[in-house]
Amino acid sequence: MKLIVTKDLQEMNEVAAQHLLGAMHTQYRTNIAITAGSTPKGVYELMIPLVKDKEYFDNVHYYNFDEIPFKGETGYGVTMQNLNKLYFDPANIKREKIHVLDWTNYETQDQRIAADGGLDFVLLGVGADGHFCGNLPGTTKFGDLTSRVAEDATPDMVQVLLNEVGGVEEKRPDFYVTMGPKSIMQIKKLVMIANGTAKAEIVKKLVEGIVTEEVPSTLLTTHPDFTLIVDEEAASLL
Repeated sequence: MKLIVTKDLQEMNEVAAQHLLGAMHTQYRTNIAITAGSTPKGVYELMIPLVKDKEYFDNVHYYNFDEIPFKGETGYGVTMQNLNKLYFDPANIKREKIHVLDWTNYETQDQRIAADGGLDFVLLGVGADGHFCGNLPGTTKFGDLTSRVAEDATPDMVQVLLNEVGGVEEKRPDFYVTMGPKSIMQIKKLVMIANGTAKAEIVKKLVEGIVTEEVPSTLLTTHPDFTLIVDEEAASLL
């Protein structure tokens, strides 16, 4: 594991964007999975003007690694709606370059990725509870590939799903899909970002703790090419 401690959030975003751009600058097809949520917002703001309408990035293909459907609705779920808003739409990414994981195709996700040549790079966030992608404590095992996680997987899963759809009960699904730990560990390069004091405890566990399924992201520290980029606040307990 390589640990990079930046002075602040802005520098963390800049370093993460450099890693992402570095993975994209190749003459060959490059398959990248990126995260939604609030943490990478600044990364994408830096990326957008650098990649928008740039034909030399036509080699880059994008994948989402989890998805939460809106009950009773068709079309994109929570993750893809967020990725479209944060990055794909403002960066004018061609639709044929976006390979969507959802509840209709999750069972073939790993085979489809393998047929595409495998994933080369993933940008990940980490939850305060140690989750990554949709791999929350108690939901998946280290040996799981892309999986369906039901609302009864953990005692608080119903509330988690409700929060993800903005607290609207009518839209709360009874499951979500995610690439599992084994799927993520097959990616060639992993980059994780974390900022703020709220992430200080989990950063300490990643750097100094043991590998345990109770803290799912600790598995990633065993990957041969894992980079953790944090700001000084997130590194404050090290």
